[in-house]
Amino acid sequence: MNIIVCIKQTFDTEAKIVLDGNGKIDPNGVNLIINPYDEYAIEEGIRLKEKFGGDVTIVTMGGPRAQEAVRTALAMGADKGVVVNDPILEGTDEWANAEILAKAVAQLPYDIILSGRIAIDDGASQISVRLAEALNIPSVTSVLKLEVAGTQVTATREIDGGTENIEVALPAVFTAQKGLNEPRYPSVAGIMKAKKKPLKSMAVADLGLAAGDLASKMSVQKYTLPTARQAGQKIPGDAPQAAKELARLLHEEAKVL
Repeated sequence: MNIIVCIKQTFDTEAKIVLDGNGKIDPNGVNLIINPYDEYAIEEGIRLKEKFGGDVTIVTMGGPRAQEAVRTALAMGADKGVVVNDPILEGTDEWANAEILAKAVAQLPYDIILSGRIAIDDGASQISVRLAEALNIPSVTSVLKLEVAGTQVTATREIDGGTENIEVALPAVFTAQKGLNEPRYPSVAGIMKAKKKPLKSMAVADLGLAAGDLASKMSVQKYTLPTARQAGQKIPGDAPQAAKELARLLHEEAKVL
């Protein structure tokens, strides 16, 4: 089975985000990690390989540090990696990124394509379904369980208030939801082996694309940080007095009652 896992390198969820003088996110001193939802996709890909045989190929786009994320996935048990590294990626939107990703994936054999259901940095949740559209194959999002039988897959996906089962024929794209599995940690042996596994770096031009083919349909005008959370307030007095004062504050100041 040929398995492709598309991942994204994002800011650590514990990172303190600051903006530079141009109103953009300052990457200096910020730890970068594999998007947490993509870790479920990597784990599922490895489990499918262990069950059915085959290869797991990691595909990503980004700057020079994107290779770090791929090497981590290789240390987890993936077999090879592809990185599209190009300055053009600094200004592309979800549509353009999906087009680039589709060109990269189309050069590889694939039966199943996996990714996380959403990226924690931009929260767009668009690229995977756009990728499926560009490749003209079906997609199932927010998957909690995959059952593969030959060329047919039954996917259990999360919906509002419950789950639903969807049957699709391969090849197809599936996006992983938390609960699909428990991602493994890279072992020391896995880290050592990852250094020798093949990792191919490509530019956008290598995919037959030029900047003129990737005119963004959307642009981010600016970033703003959320308003700092105010400190809590301690209400003095005994229980009846404190409860009365709390009710007053919720009604008159917070205006939630």
